Amino acid sequence: MIWTIPNILTTLRLLAAPGVPVMFLYFDRPWADWLALTLFIGAALTDYFDGYLARLWKQESRYGQMLDPIADKAMVVIAIMVLTGYNGMNPWLILPATVILFREVFVSGLREYLGAKAGTLKVTKLAKWKTTAQMVAIGVLFLGTGLDYLYGVHLLGMTPEQYADAVKAGTHDPVRACFRQDCASWAGYAGLVLIWIAAVLTAVTGWDYFAKSLPFLRERA
Repeated sequence: MIWTIPNILTTLRLLAAPGVPVMFLYFDRPWADWLALTLFIGAALTDYFDGYLARLWKQESRYGQMLDPIADKAMVVIAIMVLTGYNGMNPWLILPATVILFREVFVSGLREYLGAKAGTLKVTKLAKWKTTAQMVAIGVLFLGTGLDYLYGVHLLGMTPEQYADAVKAGTHDPVRACFRQDCASWAGYAGLVLIWIAAVLTAVTGWDYFAKSLPFLRERA
């Protein structure tokens, strides 16, 4: 495997995925939110540039083709896990998050089962839009959690512990609270709308892949 710039960018995106929750382990909020957002945006940008540069410089490789979707899925899955935890397990976020996670696992399982026939499930343009929608939604949601934390802790005078307790008790929510304050968390509300759009695209592309795999699934073992 040759360490071309596109391959390096793809590898860095994969390594950045677990870096998102690490920000919350070693930094206080809201710095953790801003650092996680910056890391996520930087990694998401590499998703465009690694493929673009690989095609421009004719440096496509099997390593890049293999690792690119894995890095994308790792980024999305880990970021959603963090967001659901820091949004007080909001059901309006958990439902689209569940759709996204289920689809990613299901399609990965389909590709593994089909083996050499997995080429049937080539990435479509809609699937690329799906990934873009997921990453935009997650980035906006991270912005919302940071803004809401600033509102709860710095403007309302809560301690971090009191803020966490308020979220768990349901008296303060990164989405619903926007209707009871000066809308510091409108980004959270916008992110919620975007994650639902991403979930719909995710479900549609998942069904498309399943339909394409049906002829192979009907074959006798």
